[in-house]
Amino acid sequence: MTANVTQLKSQNSATLTDNSSNKRIDFPMLEGSVGPKVIDIRKLYAETGHFTYDPGFTSTASCESKITYIDGDEGVLLYRGYPIEELAEHSDFSEVCYLLLKGELPSASEKRKFEHDITVHTMVHEQLTRFYQGFRRDAHPMAVLCGVVGALSAFYHDSLDISDARQRMIASHRLIAKLPTIAAMAYKYSVGQPFMYPRNDLNYAENFLYMTFGVPCEEYKVNKTVARALDKLFMLHADHEQNASTSTVRLAGSSGANPFACIAAGIATLWGPAHGGANEAVLQMLQEIGSKDRIPEFIRKVKAKEEGVRLMGFGHRVYKNYDPRAKVIQKSCHEVLGELGVKDEPLLEIAMELERIALQDDYFVQRKLYPNVDFYSGIIYKAMGFPTAMFTALFAVARTVGWIAQWNEMIEDPAQKIGRPRQLYTGHGRRAYVPLHRRG
Repeated sequence: MTANVTQLKSQNSATLTDNSSNKRIDFPMLEGSVGPKVIDIRKLYAETGHFTYDPGFTSTASCESKITYIDGDEGVLLYRGYPIEELAEHSDFSEVCYLLLKGELPSASEKRKFEHDITVHTMVHEQLTRFYQGFRRDAHPMAVLCGVVGALSAFYHDSLDISDARQRMIASHRLIAKLPTIAAMAYKYSVGQPFMYPRNDLNYAENFLYMTFGVPCEEYKVNKTVARALDKLFMLHADHEQNASTSTVRLAGSSGANPFACIAAGIATLWGPAHGGANEAVLQMLQEIGSKDRIPEFIRKVKAKEEGVRLMGFGHRVYKNYDPRAKVIQKSCHEVLGELGVKDEPLLEIAMELERIALQDDYFVQRKLYPNVDFYSGIIYKAMGFPTAMFTALFAVARTVGWIAQWNEMIEDPAQKIGRPRQLYTGHGRRAYVPLHRRG
């Protein structure tokens, strides 16, 4: 199969005028397949002696990519050109993994082979089980994931050569396969239960649920509704363009670091409450509200912009419209709650009331403060029985495939260079050293 993709090309130019010297310089305008045009400023410093200033890189394209496209104004998310809504409705996580890694949807035989290739790597080296004993029982799961994933490079020396395409593929399969096992082991360690070995007869989401909640003394029966909802959440979180953690993986990878170290760096970045920890923050907000009868007062404080009162799980940095992932998972959220018979859980009651208000109150609607994917994912994870501390680890399990796809794309990009952002220096100019006995 071949994809009809518009190649990156020069389209007209943008002219910069330096008023101090009256010099005019033309910079090429690059046009991708969709999205805004980009001004190519790679020669800006050489031509002008100036840098650009863009904190957070919110107006800077750091790379060329064919993987994920977001239109925040229209509420669009595409994986390799496919709308997330269609993939969530008709596909599954393993197929989405293949799509992100390979660029095309698999045939039936390709899908079976890919699932087999992932399944054979789900076990971790037995010595890694001892690694967990070095952590306190109350260690945050993300701390455990950072350490264990980084340590994989000490166990799998046959997949560290990033110049070897086959070794990159093996490392990719290992990371996608082992992250659920590592995350489930982190949970088991925290509750003092024995680790559960993966089962090859279960799919990706089912196997993760089994390793997390199964015990050796009785048979674990997978709830298909819960497994499908988790599979869908994994799909929705698989990739999201050049976000903080993905940019970190690319930046680490640009130095030539091994894939396990790069993914560990991505996990560390994802841990931040402004990124992957957002759904954890949602549950903390609900706990602070405490009960449904306190919601009106909380909403009043939100509208009054009182200090310390934050509405978590509403709106999005990129999406200025309804988060398309939230539209997909909203239905699954109510299905899971109905399937599990969750009716008297106070936090979930508070969450459902907040959702009702957000979809009807003009204050929220006019400001486009719709519930986002973090709002619904936190509710679902809690209903499934995951402790709040595990929420970000679940995000990491899903996002690993996106990190890997982006990392592979970066390695194969001939224009790739080691990341080296510039700065606007505002410190002291050159100063003469003063001997200690002459100071003060």
